[in-house]
Amino acid sequence: MIPKDCKRLAEVDFPIAEVSKQAAREKSIRHGHPSTLHLWWARRPLASSRALLLALLLPDPCDPLCPEPFKHKAREVLPRVQGRVGPSDEDLRRALLGFIANFANWDLAAQSAYLGVSRDLVKAAYEPEDGSPYEPPLVVDPFAGGGSIPLEALRLGCEAFASDLNPVASLILKVMLEDIPRYGPELAQELRRVGAEIKRKAEEELAELYPKDPDGATPIAYLWARTVRCEAPGCGAEIPLVRSFWLAKKANRRRALRYRVERQASGPPRVEFEVFEPKSDEEVPPGTVARARATCLCCGAVLPPERVRAQLAAQRGGADVVFDSVGQRVGGARLLAVVTTRPGEQGRHYRLPTERDYEAVWKAQQRLQAILEGWEQGGRQGLCPVPDEPLPPIGTLGFRVQRYGMLQWGDLFKARQQVALVTLARLVRELDPRPASGTLLSESEGEGLSEAVREGMAVVLGRLSDYMSAQCLWHIPKQLVAHTFSRQALPMTWDFCEIDPLSEAPGNLLGALDWVARVVEAWPGSLPGQVQLADATEHPLPDETAHVWFTDPPYYDAVPYADLSDFFFVWLKRARPGHPLLRDPFDPKNPLTPKAREIVQNERSETEEGRPKDRAFYEEGMARAFVEGRRVLREDGVGAVVFAHKTTEGWEALLSGLIRGGWTITASWPIATEMASRLRARDSAALATSVHLVCRPRPEDAPVGDWADVLRELPKRVGGWMERLQSEGIRGADLVFACIGPALEIFSRYRRVETAEGREVTLTEYLEKVWEVVGRTALEQVLGTAEARARNGVAGALEEDARLTALFLWALQSTHGDPHPNPSLEGEEELDDDDDGEEASSPGKAKGYTLAFDVVRRFAQPLGIDLPRWEGRIIETKKGVVRLMAVRERTKQLFGKDGANAITGRMAADEQSNLQQELFSMEGSAKRPRGRKKGTSDEEPLRTLDPHKPGATTLDRVHMAMLLQASGQANALRALLKAEQERGPGFLRLANALSALYPRDSEEKRLLDAMLLAVPR
Repeated sequence: MIPKDCKRLAEVDFPIAEVSKQAAREKSIRHGHPSTLHLWWARRPLASSRALLLALLLPDPCDPLCPEPFKHKAREVLPRVQGRVGPSDEDLRRALLGFIANFANWDLAAQSAYLGVSRDLVKAAYEPEDGSPYEPPLVVDPFAGGGSIPLEALRLGCEAFASDLNPVASLILKVMLEDIPRYGPELAQELRRVGAEIKRKAEEELAELYPKDPDGATPIAYLWARTVRCEAPGCGAEIPLVRSFWLAKKANRRRALRYRVERQASGPPRVEFEVFEPKSDEEVPPGTVARARATCLCCGAVLPPERVRAQLAAQRGGADVVFDSVGQRVGGARLLAVVTTRPGEQGRHYRLPTERDYEAVWKAQQRLQAILEGWEQGGRQGLCPVPDEPLPPIGTLGFRVQRYGMLQWGDLFKARQQVALVTLARLVRELDPRPASGTLLSESEGEGLSEAVREGMAVVLGRLSDYMSAQCLWHIPKQLVAHTFSRQALPMTWDFCEIDPLSEAPGNLLGALDWVARVVEAWPGSLPGQVQLADATEHPLPDETAHVWFTDPPYYDAVPYADLSDFFFVWLKRARPGHPLLRDPFDPKNPLTPKAREIVQNERSETEEGRPKDRAFYEEGMARAFVEGRRVLREDGVGAVVFAHKTTEGWEALLSGLIRGGWTITASWPIATEMASRLRARDSAALATSVHLVCRPRPEDAPVGDWADVLRELPKRVGGWMERLQSEGIRGADLVFACIGPALEIFSRYRRVETAEGREVTLTEYLEKVWEVVGRTALEQVLGTAEARARNGVAGALEEDARLTALFLWALQSTHGDPHPNPSLEGEEELDDDDDGEEASSPGKAKGYTLAFDVVRRFAQPLGIDLPRWEGRIIETKKGVVRLMAVRERTKQLFGKDGANAITGRMAADEQSNLQQELFSMEGSAKRPRGRKKGTSDEEPLRTLDPHKPGATTLDRVHMAMLLQASGQANALRALLKAEQERGPGFLRLANALSALYPRDSEEKRLLDAMLLAVPR
């Protein structure tokens, strides 16, 4: 058994780079991976969870208190999977860290040899030395969500207790942590058997709604567009709302729609389509909708967003077809094309819709009406077959659909989709509970397996519903349906894809069943865990029960979990009515998932007391959860909390709650958990790492710290940590926030910290010092010894604007590589009020790089940088975001009106001819700026400076040189560079530093590098 004061491996070292590589890679692993069981948002990678958990469980062999039996056992078992361990304790530590790094690899996670070693190591660490029976350590996660942490606890042979307030998460956890470990391959076999039977019955009932083509082709997807009417005088044509008319865009299969306008003797004109094979992109007409503005294909008029919303609201979203009394389409959604497969032929085929296609939709509407009438005639017993629960209020984070008339969850589905899901939910309810004959189970085990099969099929239905809403897009490059939640939101979709759930195309019923069954089959086996629906602030476990308390809490308003999960909840409870996990445990009358107690910031929602769920509510809730975690953890236990928040205020609040809750931080490890190619990372510097804070219960007799001692220790600790992280590939914002952990190790070890006068130092005050140390250390690394002189007030240090620019670009560096254009540390991307489609972008968006004002301010203030002084000069602040202006925006500032015209005109011409690269090598070909007298040399660029004295700072002169390089004014550039060489080394030092900081493909870096080549040697 590990002694209380023995350090754990995670408190002294951790293989950051290796685990980060495996965690980021894991997002691309599919079949059999537990994350594919069912969608859950912001799920932690298994690799990082497994690696850190093992490092939390194992003692450090170099600690004097590390038990000798553990070290002996570790030396015995590690050679099964890696080479012989060296004789010293340091050798053993390296071997254990190497094993953790290797075991993070998904390809090795289920191998019996690695499983055996990991479980033997855990057992050796917790086996009593007095010979009493071994009891596996208990790992507790009160915000279990998708279940990564408790699942990995089971893999390591631990007991796991997982709780969550959300019923959807709890059902996923129940299947993953209890049903799969308990029944294993038998559960997979039963799921496949029962699923095939349900599919057979569903085909019998739904055949007429999904008819095959007369030529034998099978429709697998129907591509629809919502429609509105043109309101231009004399037009009135129907406008199909289409993002793109492309159907397929592969090298060997390019298909698209083109249209023609047919004028009619009476009535509005009509748009007719045809499928064709375009030879070039220019042949495909542009879409008709962007940012909720619709363009009429007949007259070219633009319908404004408010009218588009009003017309679609009158159609309750416009996903369904409007028929007359004899089944003829008169409005509503329009079928653009049908995707089919043909027997014996490869690939997808595309055809125009026929009357048979619309007839099937009409029959579905009649079927749905009969279902609802039958429910009403039966006295409305039980739930309405179609989800009639309300969507969250307009303005809820991540939701846009309510403004278009979709007010109930059922409105997100076409009538045919509703009929199919209602039918499948009923078949799951009615499935035969008896296991297949020949199954060797007792009566109680058979009943348990039957219940597990029902729960598994409910998960299959939930997974299927993600591909069966009118919010699904047609993925043009891959020619398949994209699921509803391609992001953590429900934005508006204009054109959408409806699949045949009984076909053999991706997203179908058997596909959903196969995904679930493969997860069951891939699980290597373990004891089952325990799952409970519970509030993290009122945890059901008794005091001092857990050996490890490890959790990934929600972050403010990053993800509206409860609101999003209602999409699945409304179908799950129809498939499994009365299930003990599918309810609000605190409000039995609530028809949806719990909102009042959910610890997220969502001011559209209220607490049980009627107060808004604002920032203060979130922070108070998290503080109570940390107190509960401290209560349930054993005195000799260890905890860990995953943080990935993006603002300094968020960090301060969460850390304050952690410290007030009785914890002390003992280590922190940033692990890259996001792929660089994900949607958020494509055009932003969103955090790629999650910081895993290791913590312990703070002793009741913890001492009072001396402020002077803390300040002396801080620079050394942060400086060493930054060097370690940079060697591990951690950069920019990831590195900034990762430094908070080790800084907190110093502060949180004390009961409180006091100045010499006896005043208590607050966490906020301390973190201001942390930011100052991080900023100064970064500047010394980037700009060299000049900053050491600046710190000591010595002349020759670089000016404020240079320090601000360097810090800005340093913070934007990406752990995955270069920073991306126009990045931001703000929260998840939010759509503009009129930006209801993901394809739209803001016209005329300002160039440059952005950071949250809070982050810039935290760097600037302690380093003596006066931000207002540089507003409009090098930065621009709007709506809490600071933008570092692009160099070309400074042309007029630096050269005056005439110089600006000459230079910007030349730059524009070069851009138009794509000759930017040739520009760098041009010598002396620039025209004389307008207004300069004949015979005047162009070697006097500083005579036309702005009245605010641009050119006075080193950064100004670097920017001027870059602009002269861009405009080809070689003589003026040589004169400036010569003057700067005579002035001192500051110019070249700053230019080289900025060249290293700017993104590799940016215009600024190209100009800097070319300008530096022109420096006289």
